[in-house]
Amino acid sequence: MTDQRRLLIVEDDSTFARTLQRSFERRDYAVWVAQGPAEMEAALEEAHPGYAVVDLKLGSASGLACVERLHAFDPAMLIVVLTGFASIATAVEAIKLGACHYLAKPANTDDIEAAFGKAALGDAAVPIEGRSTSIKTLEWERINETLAETGFNISETARRLGMHRRTLARKLEKKPLR
Repeated sequence: MTDQRRLLIVEDDSTFARTLQRSFERRDYAVWVAQGPAEMEAALEEAHPGYAVVDLKLGSASGLACVERLHAFDPAMLIVVLTGFASIATAVEAIKLGACHYLAKPANTDDIEAAFGKAALGDAAVPIEGRSTSIKTLEWERINETLAETGFNISETARRLGMHRRTLARKLEKKPLR
């Protein structure tokens, strides 16, 4: 087994993490699982992975910080970000911080491996959607963008958006970040 087949999964959903781990192990990857940033740091020294799969929302922590740390650890590492709610703002930030791809859940091992394979290539054939973005979608993307800027601090996000903290909390309850 080469260093290129060493994978670190940073995911707080232990059931999903175990499922991914088993699936990648069947494909001859050596796999380490971390539930958050602290466990990720410990696993990095042992694993020295060539690949990483990072959940965007890790409990109260941001997966974007993990992406930044993984990229600093090894700029050649291929990092795929998974999220239950994809937004343009978080996708752009993930790529800027060093991710090679960004996938919305549900994603399976085939999707993730395909994302690793497309790391150096763009896809000019991706269809451009001609429909306009709804007000609700624009609002949600602005909320996500501001959440990312504030490190997922609800009070500071509400202040920057000019809304009451409880109003923002209610909006987030309707469509939780994952």
